[in-house]
Amino acid sequence: MSAAATTMQAETGPALPAAGSSFYTAMRLLPKERREAMYAVYAFCRSVDDVADDGGPRDLRAAELDSWRADIDALYAGHPTPRVRPLVEPVRRFGLKRDDFIAVIDGMAMDAAEDIVAPTEATLDLYCDRVASAVGRLSVRIFGMPEEAGIRLAWHQGRALQLTNILRDIDEDAERGRLYLPMEKFHKIGLMNPTPETALAHPRLGEVCEAVAAEAQEHYRQTWAIIDRSPRRATKAARLMAAAYKLYLDAVVRRGWTAPRARVKPGKLSLLLVALRHGIV
Repeated sequence: MSAAATTMQAETGPALPAAGSSFYTAMRLLPKERREAMYAVYAFCRSVDDVADDGGPRDLRAAELDSWRADIDALYAGHPTPRVRPLVEPVRRFGLKRDDFIAVIDGMAMDAAEDIVAPTEATLDLYCDRVASAVGRLSVRIFGMPEEAGIRLAWHQGRALQLTNILRDIDEDAERGRLYLPMEKFHKIGLMNPTPETALAHPRLGEVCEAVAAEAQEHYRQTWAIIDRSPRRATKAARLMAAAYKLYLDAVVRRGWTAPRARVKPGKLSLLLVALRHGIV
């Protein structure tokens, strides 16, 4: 993010998610103070994600992410810089943890340091924890979830959503030189040193994707089990997000993995029904 963009964000407040997106709809369900806290967290996440993806040469990206780490430290030391000032009240009101903000930055640093290509299962899980479940840990505190259940929900739902994104975006990621599907699953189909090009052209790619989809499905199952045992008022946004993202996972599984893979998006009616069921009813 440029200095001008950072200044503009500090002056105008947190950036909002795209109207009509699942995230925007879910956040609109929250009471005002919780909604504004989530928008502040969203703006932080979007800013560091922009650094990781579009922040210029890798050394500059690393330096900017280090600057964000310093800003988070300054926030918790009581002298926030302008670009983290919108987080002051959410941190105070909802007890947001420094380690979760740092984990998000560390996840973005994994993308900034090099193009991730067929990580090990352990590395992929660490990446999912940092870029998704850490955001979930911040979110469940804002939602008002009980601590233990909230942490478990963030663990499973973050991984469910991130694996869904990976499966949905395999072609777009490959265009950037990235491949997030895990190395061990390629070894099972006989591809020992996958690249984005060789992986996506492999005739047994579907077996790898189906195995990842099955893991995502299990995380969704665990997510709903936790939600069903938790207070409804504190899980409304999480329920809508889980239901909406599950539509994406179901859509890519139905589409299949044979090239050319059309970009999938659930129909507006399906998304509306999800919003009605989990946001209003």
